[in-house]
Amino acid sequence: MRAFVAFTPLAGTLTLPFLVPLLMLKVGIGTAVGMAVLVSTIWFVLMLRTAEMPGHH
Repeated sequence: MRAFVAFTPLAGTLTLPFLVPLLMLKVGIGTAVGMAVLVSTIWFVLMLRTAEMPGHH
């Protein structure tokens, strides 16, 4: 689980900047913006769900 927690911020940071321009070229701006919102929301939820707070077990 610790590897997943460490990988979550990195995955979102690398995926989003590549996904949006690629979708803009292939399917259009509207779809790219929609996917950016969807992917960033999922990424944010995953980061909140896997957050490790100091002093909490």
